[in-house]
Amino acid sequence: MGKEKFSFAIRLYASLYHGGRFAIIICMRILEKPITKSDLIKESENFIEENAIKAVVDVEKGLLAVDSPMYYDCEQLLLSEGSRQQDLWGINLYLDEEEIDNIVEFDSMINIRPSQNNRSRGVDDPEMRARVIEVVSKWLS
Repeated sequence: MGKEKFSFAIRLYASLYHGGRFAIIICMRILEKPITKSDLIKESENFIEENAIKAVVDVEKGLLAVDSPMYYDCEQLLLSEGSRQQDLWGINLYLDEEEIDNIVEFDSMINIRPSQNNRSRGVDDPEMRARVIEVVSKWLS
């Protein structure tokens, strides 16, 4: 699929794995305009299961980075764009679901932050979960 088919900017990020023995190019992006779930399914490459992808939300800037095999990569992309670690939360997006509460699953290692009183892979604070859902709702239709 060519870059011209994406409705938002593509960022390519190269990561070295297993002691630098090989490189994996990860296609991920920060959404720049709202997108339908069906278009995001068509344009994504890194599914964790059928029609489900990993994403990272910046609750302060209202950004959503999507489509990497690891949350870390989306997290690093957002950090490189000026986001702050304490504002980033990892989620799964189940794009076949209709209700926003079923689309968003709070489950990522990057969410474990004892310094922010978040001791699980989820997002323990109900207000922060609501902010994450608000950002996702802004980008997905």
